[in-house]
Amino acid sequence: MEKMTPFLSVIIPCFNEETNIKTNILSSVATFLSSQSYKSEVIIVDDGSTDQSVKLLGKFLTDKTNWMLIKNPHRGKGNTVVTGMLAAKGEIVLFTDFDQATPIAEIVKILPYFKNDFDVVIGSRNSQRQGAPLFRLLMARGFMILRTLILGLDGIDDTQCGFKAFKKDAAVNIFSRLKVYGDKNKEVTGSQVTAGFDVESLFLAKKLGYKIKEVEVNWHYVETRRVNPIADSLNGFIDIIKIRLNSLKHEYDQI
Repeated sequence: MEKMTPFLSVIIPCFNEETNIKTNILSSVATFLSSQSYKSEVIIVDDGSTDQSVKLLGKFLTDKTNWMLIKNPHRGKGNTVVTGMLAAKGEIVLFTDFDQATPIAEIVKILPYFKNDFDVVIGSRNSQRQGAPLFRLLMARGFMILRTLILGLDGIDDTQCGFKAFKKDAAVNIFSRLKVYGDKNKEVTGSQVTAGFDVESLFLAKKLGYKIKEVEVNWHYVETRRVNPIADSLNGFIDIIKIRLNSLKHEYDQI
């Protein structure tokens, strides 16, 4: 008997998330989704974790029939998310951070906009970046100015919230065209959490004519050693330049 297509696919990238797994953070995701009226699937994509993440996930998924784990070599968060987005079968595809800085329950604020003909609906933290240090807020503001000036991404206040949903056809069209973060063979070191992935995705969404809606969501600041504000900001700026050059060379017109 053919399985029913899920309405919602949830993509969760994982890189050395042993601590979060042990806090049972995934149980809150499972509990929420099981309480909804629609069918869902969860795809966890592991980015070559070197801790006990894969082993612990294997145990957690034992009785989860609508969950799956994809094991990737270490290619960075962007490539990890792309893998999940292209593997998803749902009508709506969401990617969300493993630490649930934006809780999965915030999807209830996102889904109604797809009924209003929006193709991409993204979470925004702008009026309530609870707990974020002042220097992070200032850097975020500076980055917003740069990507607006260089890429013309006006009308979007927060490109970096890790809570973004797409209609399936839009997801395939956008994520199969990525250039800066579309190289599946690119080797990386560290966690590679950079701003360029989100920016390239939204830049392509606008370039392809998709309707984008930004929705305020609950979000709390989670301190992590994986984020290096100076290095990540520099890498984000370099990515913006790469995106602009790719666009000028019409590389995003190819698929």
